[in-house]
Amino acid sequence: MYEQIRTRSVHSMAAPRPDVPHRSREEELDSQLAGYLTALLTVTDELGLDEAARRVLREIVRLRGTEPVRAAAVDDAGHRAGLHRRAAAAAARALVVAESRADAAATEVLTERLAAHTRALREGAQLTGAH
Repeated sequence: MYEQIRTRSVHSMAAPRPDVPHRSREEELDSQLAGYLTALLTVTDELGLDEAARRVLREIVRLRGTEPVRAAAVDDAGHRAGLHRRAAAAAARALVVAESRADAAATEVLTERLAAHTRALREGAQLTGAH
């Protein structure tokens, strides 16, 4: 038989704590976008693409206010295709977030980076004869 619940739900009992920071949706999206941009910057640095790295870094600093730790460039041709794949994936994820928050500056940079890495992958596949 059904017995009526006599106590309040544990989910509603806890009062909001002022000592615990709460972020808005916009702040969460800023943080997520900065994280994806940082991942893209890491790969961009590894590829040695200085101008592209500067553009991505500007967006990170705009969102976070500080520069992230940077990676050293890697000059290994066999490793470059994997780096371009990682960069394209990071740019695509960041682009989704940038578009959802209507961030025109980040969207412009990310669209450019995604196209560049996709083009590099396509050209690499053509050079090796793979399609």
